[in-house]
Amino acid sequence: MTASTDFANMLPGDMPACDNHRLLLYVFRRIAAHGLNDAHGAHAMLTMFGRSYRRPLVLLRAFASELSRVSSRRLTIAPCCCPRMTAAEAGIVDAVMLAVSEPHAAHAKLAALLGVRECVGALVSAQALGQAFADLGRPLASG
Repeated sequence: MTASTDFANMLPGDMPACDNHRLLLYVFRRIAAHGLNDAHGAHAMLTMFGRSYRRPLVLLRAFASELSRVSSRRLTIAPCCCPRMTAAEAGIVDAVMLAVSEPHAAHAKLAALLGVRECVGALVSAQALGQAFADLGRPLASG
């Protein structure tokens, strides 16, 4: 196997085209790598949401914490500067995107990703996070 094939297997997903999805991914990566109180992630949320940044930031922290608590698998997260996504990151972004409009599909995606049968706490966290983005003018809808 060549190095480029290995890279493509490790990072199968393209970077999201939508700024809102990229923000979610960037801050999630920062939290995963540097902890729940990462200042760079908080600054990115402040820059994008202005004075209303706290709600989506706290909900993203709660979502990341819930994923960590519930998961029976180790989720692979790429560095913040990586121009592609791991399969786990793509699943997380998709689940948050689907959580508000298609909760059953989001739950199935999260359960498969986390390797558990039930993950209602993660689903509810994803729904609250997706709704916060939408309420503040940065919806995570597809397309």
